[in-house]
Amino acid sequence: MNTIIDLSPFLGEITGSVQNGMAAIGAGLGIGLLGAKAAEATGRNPGASGAILTLSIILAALVEGAFFVAVLVK
Repeated sequence: MNTIIDLSPFLGEITGSVQNGMAAIGAGLGIGLLGAKAAEATGRNPGASGAILTLSIILAALVEGAFFVAVLVK
């Protein structure tokens, strides 16, 4: 008969996989929203496109960094 103690390594792997999946979904949604809002802001104010591009690249890198941290913490 399997007890919860016998299944703990398996449960740990499942929770780690769920964590990685949720981090990937969150990063994808975050970068997608960032790109959509940056395109909208550039359409509203084309003169600020350089500043918007710079800020969106920095924020995308931070979102990806948070994803990599979540994957490495597993």
